[in-house]
Parts: sequence; C-alpha cells; structure tokens
Amino acid sequence: MRILGIETSCDETAAAVVDDGVHVRSSVVASQLATHGKYGGVVPELASREHVRAIVPVVRAALEEAQSDYADLTAVAATSGPGLVGSLLVGLTFAKAISFARRRPFIGVNHIEGHIYAVVLEAKQRGEIIELPALALVVSGGHTHLFEVTPGFRYRLLGKTRDDAAGEAYDKVAKLLGFGYPGGPVIDRLAAHGNPDAVRFTLARMKGNPLDFSFSGLKTAVLRWTRERDLTSEIEARRQLLRRNPRPSLEDWLAVTPQTTLDLLASFQRTVIEELLRRAAAAAEQVHARALIVSGGVACNSGLRAAARQLALPYPVYFPSPQLSTDNAAMIAAAAFPKLERGEFDALTLPATARLRLA
Repeated sequence: MRILGIETSCDETAAAVVDDGVHVRSSVVASQLATHGKYGGVVPELASREHVRAIVPVVRAALEEAQSDYADLTAVAATSGPGLVGSLLVGLTFAKAISFARRRPFIGVNHIEGHIYAVVLEAKQRGEIIELPALALVVSGGHTHLFEVTPGFRYRLLGKTRDDAAGEAYDKVAKLLGFGYPGGPVIDRLAAHGNPDAVRFTLARMKGNPLDFSFSGLKTAVLRWTRERDLTSEIEARRQLLRRNPRPSLEDWLAVTPQTTLDLLASFQRTVIEELLRRAAAAAEQVHARALIVSGGVACNSGLRAAARQLALPYPVYFPSPQLSTDNAAMIAAAAFPKLERGEFDALTLPATARLRLA
C-alpha cells in the first residue's frame, strides 16, 4: 500500500512516498531557511507564499524519485495540525485536490504523531518492535511534550511546556547573542568547546504538574548574564560575520566567540538537556515505560543524544536519524499507514487546526 505524504506545518515544504509504512521510496524537503533567516525567525505570511511556490515541484520530485505516479497511490496523507494555519492550508488543500481528482482516500495526520512515527518507521526498517507502553518526548521549535504511548498507539499527555518550547529557547538565545537563525545547531556545535559547569542556572520547579516544562526563566537568566557583561562588541562581530557569510564554519564562529561565551552556551545546553531528560525519566518511571522515544527537531542535538546514552536506563532509548528528526513527509505517510489499514479516512472538509491536540 503506497501513501503520498505531504507536510507543510511550518517552514519546510515536504513530500514523500512510503510503501506499507516502512519502505521510503522518496523524501523531498524544500527549506525556507534563506527566506526567514534574515528576520531571525519564521514569518508566517512569507512561509505560506513559499509553500505555494514549492508544493507542486516538491510533490512532482517525490513522485519522480519514487518512480511512481498518482495512479500508483493507495492514499494521500497531509498534516492537518498543529502548525501555522496558512502553511497547513497549502499542503492540506493540495492533498485534498489529489484525493478528489484521483479518487484516493484522504488521511489527515497530527504533526506531533508524525514525529513519533519517524522513530517507529526506522525501528521497523531495522526489524525492531518498540515495546509499549513507551514514553515519547517530542521536542522541537514549537513543541515540548511528554506522552504515554499505549498499545494501539493511544496517547496520554503527561507534561508540556508552559511557555517557550525547548527549540524556541535555543533560537531566542542564539538571536540574543548574535548567532542568527536557526540557532539550535550553532549552539550545539559551540557548546562542545565550553565548560558546562561554568554558569550555574537554576532548574525550573513547577507548581501543579511536576512533569511540565518551562524555559522562559532560563532564557531570562541568559539575558541577564549578557547584560551584566556588556557583550555588545562581540555580538556585533558575529552579526557582521553573518552579513559577510550566511553560513559560517565552526572555525569562523570560534574566532568571534570568547571562551566565556562558549562556557555560557555549554551551560545553557546542559541545563536544557537536564530539564528534558529529568522529566522524561520521571514520566517513564511513572507509567512503567518499556522504551523512551525522543523525536522532533531538537532530537538532532548531539548533546541530548550523548546525555541520553549516558543515563544507562533499564529500557532502550530511540532517536530518529537526523533527516527524520526535522520536519519531513515520510513521517506523515508512516503515521497515516495504520489509519489506512483500519479504513479510517477523513472527509475533504477536514480543517487545518493550528492548535490540534494529540491527546
């Protein structure tokens, strides 16, 4: 059974063809980084316009790479939320048009569930079965959630961020310090050159649900640290570097980043990772999880992956490969496959929902 998946929830236009929920015949992603980078973040209206420009060539490329045609498809799936409404509408409408014109079932997919299925997809490719119940930590620029995943892939929300998502905190700190957008990968690379114990940040203590997250206080602490030291000149040096070269090398960044700032970045990253894994481990113990799934764009973070391996947990920890960590359409097609098997199709009136909940 062959599914065409389409993903346009934020700033990447993606299409993929996946057979039987396992075999990825193609996966094409068109990034909008060059469009949004100069603004320090995603501009929703620009994102929508870029999706309109890219959707046809991206879907065409995915079909060609898969050596497939619309006639070969069993179903069409697209992200229906959560995300930017204007962006969601582009992919959702295009998928519905294919479904109507080719008389193929249409399946709407929750973007967060797609990230979980990125891990499931690759586990199946290795011949592994993820034991349930599992604990899923979905962490990206827009999401930081903890879900219990029970048999049948039913979900129960255990904790979520009350303010900034973890990836959003990375991007805001990077912007503050002149590292540009997106800042998460830059901070991750530079953190390896700093002392993670140099700056002691206070861990968040949550009233109410102890499994909830909060990163706004950490972001404010970084802001206060920079103001106390007046980093104006070095921040401007990094901004000038970006103006000369939109994609600086690690050596370029190190040349304009003093050791004290490297120590700050390492300490910031250590704190974020500790917050994520501390709550994930507590939630996993609470639900007697047999596996931990970490997915979303921040799952690419090398520090997070290394720290998870060092925990020596009594159950396996699963990360997606880097290409399936960030937004992609293969995960959307994979998440749609069980629905196709059960005959759970959506009407062409399914709306785009910015705050669609998984549980």
